[in-house]
Amino acid sequence: MNRKNPARIKKERFYEIDVLRGCAIVSMVIYHLLYDLSAFGNLKIELYRGGWLYFQRYIATSFLALSGISLHLSYERMKQKTGNAQLIHLIRRGVIIFLWGMVISVVTYLFLDGAYVRFGILHCIGASIIIGSFLLRFPKFTLPLGVVLIALGWWFYGKDFPFGYLLWLGFKPYRFYTVDYFPLLPWLGVFLLGVFLGHTLYPGYRRRVQLGDYSHFPLFAALSFLGKHSLTIYLLHQPVILGLLFALGVLQPPGL
Repeated sequence: MNRKNPARIKKERFYEIDVLRGCAIVSMVIYHLLYDLSAFGNLKIELYRGGWLYFQRYIATSFLALSGISLHLSYERMKQKTGNAQLIHLIRRGVIIFLWGMVISVVTYLFLDGAYVRFGILHCIGASIIIGSFLLRFPKFTLPLGVVLIALGWWFYGKDFPFGYLLWLGFKPYRFYTVDYFPLLPWLGVFLLGVFLGHTLYPGYRRRVQLGDYSHFPLFAALSFLGKHSLTIYLLHQPVILGLLFALGVLQPPGL
């Protein structure tokens, strides 16, 4: 059996995944810059309709699908290194990301009051990693399940319910408003499609389709760097954007 060297497996990354995640990061920063200028400044732009809505959906879809692919890769890498993948390590990663989502909830509650984040993108990614970890042994099942969850999410979309305890699942209560909302229906489905794509495109931690090594091209190297540090950038980018806008005088502090 032709097995890879464990030391090589430990270090190897598929640069195209980091590049795609870097593209999503750049898109997210652009979108949130426009959001800040619209919400706190004088920019007149409708971000929840038309092309900008689809742009937002592309960003979220990229993050969720790439997270699903990355979960598959982590699972395969552990199997290659040790012969047995310990799901607890994958679940722990999901718990950590979910807890960062809770930090975002607390911070936005302090500053945004009723519009604070109840179940945002980090909550969704963290919960999806936890749930998806138990499905990694059944990768072909993730395709039909993902499609069903997406279909259910579209069916719930636009509907309101007289309760809020299933908000995380996609049952949106009346008069609900938040700045970041990504329930498990349909977004867990998008994540599971990413798991299936990972299984299809990277079986046994190998590329099914060979690519040339373009990782050292300046643009790809920059995007890859961003992709490798996506969580840190996500947590810090809004304070940095707002700080710069206030420092440049584009926005004025409240009360002035």
